[in-house]
Formats: sequence, structure tokens, C-alpha cells
Amino acid sequence: MVVKRGEIQSIVSKYDAKNITIGVLGSHSAEEVGISAKSLGFKTLVVCQKGREELYAKYNRHLFDHVVMVDKFSDIVRDDVQEKMRSLSTIFIPNRSFSVYVGYDNIENNLIVPIYGNRMILRAEERNEERNQYWLLEKAGVKTPRKFNSPEEIDRLVIVKVQQKKKPLERAFFYASSPGEYYRRAEELVKRDVISKEGLEKARIEEYVLGQKFNANFQGWALKDVFDDFDLLGFDDRKQTNLHGILGLPARDQMSLDTPIKNEEVGHYGLTMRESLKPLVYRAAERFRRICEAEYPPGMIGLFALQGAIAYDAEDPEQKRLDFYVFDVSPRIPGCPCVGPTSPEMRRLTLKYLSLLKEYGLERIETPMDLPMLEIKYAAEKDRLEEIVT
Repeated sequence: MVVKRGEIQSIVSKYDAKNITIGVLGSHSAEEVGISAKSLGFKTLVVCQKGREELYAKYNRHLFDHVVMVDKFSDIVRDDVQEKMRSLSTIFIPNRSFSVYVGYDNIENNLIVPIYGNRMILRAEERNEERNQYWLLEKAGVKTPRKFNSPEEIDRLVIVKVQQKKKPLERAFFYASSPGEYYRRAEELVKRDVISKEGLEKARIEEYVLGQKFNANFQGWALKDVFDDFDLLGFDDRKQTNLHGILGLPARDQMSLDTPIKNEEVGHYGLTMRESLKPLVYRAAERFRRICEAEYPPGMIGLFALQGAIAYDAEDPEQKRLDFYVFDVSPRIPGCPCVGPTSPEMRRLTLKYLSLLKEYGLERIETPMDLPMLEIKYAAEKDRLEEIVT
């Protein structure tokens, strides 16, 4: 039975608004959540899986007031765990690990704990879902790379997006320029046990966009009368293993390797974008926001990212016009702490919300996660928590 938003709003209305606890799964962006929550004076709670708790329960224990140990992350839906979180007036922050390891059915049907953000839109990140991110982008009129429905259609360089067999959180993308090349590379990866035939059937084949990649990070506000509709926080890109290791070699050494390329994300670095191009990104985000509100009410609340590239418009044969192509959406914490110290947008947002920051004893916005905490803090003080949770 789907958890109704009204049920969650009823729960949060009974919380001790002066003693809110911020909860997070012990993975992905939990450190960033802990740091920001503490800076705004919140208590913190982290749910850790046994064997994966060291970073949070040992090395960064000072970031978390409560550590809840479970045998597996999906045990977060156990009655005793949920009761503990509710008793501490916990508002939970979703990250990618939360979606993957707890599972959408559990999140939508069994987790009766207030979530900052929209629990129903998390499933749209999966490429094999009917109303997924690509469906939303298409309805929003946001430019995306051309999709190929079968390998036989391949007539240009494509990227094949397929999950790793043994790591569902990670990808083992490969590239091809023809049907024959697709089948050769797919067969090789299956033989090496990097991907599975089942995973390949669910893969997405799309044109490889020849442009500079930009992950555009945003905060979508629930309390639009206080903050805004959304704010751009800045840009980043990913460092991936073993892709960037291979790219660091001279071309002749790359050619001599017989190693499958994996796109396993291991880090981030900050980027800036030329100002004349930023309106492309703002417009894409605005269109995406509107379609999310229509199809997944109440829409996109909290941090999210449009992952794409600036490239020449495919409809401009003279290649005089650039556009922003989106090839992935993160409808939850993107996990981009590098954006804080590298982004000029963060300084702009500090000026924009300076009076509110001073009210809470802060000099500046340090990291993207500060923005969700700012909205939770304001909502708790103004008796408006029901408006920001699902």
C-alpha cells in the first residue's frame, strides 16, 4: 500500500519542531549531510550496514548523534528502526544508495518516516521504468541525445549504458559505431562477467554527445514564497575508474590494453561555465521542474542534478549554435561536495539569502547540502514542515 503524503504530514505535524533530527543512510553523501545538519544546529542520525559503518561510526562519529546498525540497508523499514527515527523527530534525506539498497517498493510502500523531497520521483531515475527520467525530459522539451531502439539502428558513435553485473550501483558503459562493433564488445563484456545478458537487454543505446560534460546542480525549493523556484548551485564532473586511468596513458599504450572500460565513479571535480551559456541550463531546469510538478506532485524538492554536455546543436548543420544536452537526471542528492569551494554560484547564493543566514548564525553557504538544511530549519521554526516532506 502506497504511503500517502497526508499520513507523513500528520506524523511530521506531531514532531518536536525545536528538536528535529536529520537522518541519512550511511553511504554516498552521508558525510555532507552530517556536516550541514550540524552547522544548522540539528541532531543527526545515520543508518549503517554492518561491515560498511567504519567511515561514519568510527572516523566521523562526531558528525552523528545516533548510529543505527542494521544487517542490510533495507532493514531500515523494520518497525523498531522506524519507531526510533520517528521518536527522534527524524526527517530523512534520500541519496542514491538509499534508492538502490532500500528499494523503491520499500520507500514508497513501507517507510513511514518523513522524507525531505519527493519519494515518488526517485524511481524515475531507473531507465527501465515506464515514467522514467527520459520520459520526463522528453515531455519537458529538454534536449537529449538521440536514442537507438536496437543495435541494428546504430549508424554513428553511441554509448551503451548498462549496469555492472556485480555492482548494481555502478556502470560498465561501452562504445560502438556499428551493429557489428556493438555485438563484439557486448559479447566480450558478458564473457568477462562484467555485464550480464539480462542487464544488456535493459541497456540504453544513445548517441555519444561530443561536448564538454557538465553536471548542473540545483536546489528545488518547496517554500517558493520564502526562497525561490529553484537555484543553480554550480557545475561538476566525475572521475571514473578505470576510464580516467586509461585516458591518462599515451594513445599507443591505450591501444595495447585488453581491459574492459568501466565507468565506476570514484570522485568529482568542480567546473565553471561561460556565462553566455548558463541560460541554456536554467531553461532546461525550469522546464524539468514544471513537468515534475505535473507528473510527480509536489514536484522536485531538494537537491537534484541535470547531467549533460554543452555541444553543437545537431539541428544546426553549420555548427554555429551550442546547446545543453541532458543524458541523466539525479532526482535526489547528486553527491557533489566539490561544488561548494569551486562554484561562483555559491557566493551569489550567499548574497541572495544573507539575511536568513545571519538569522541562523551563518556567514556563508559552504556546500550544496546547506540549502536543504536551510529550508528545513526555516520550515521547522515557522510550523511549515508539512510543506517540505513526502
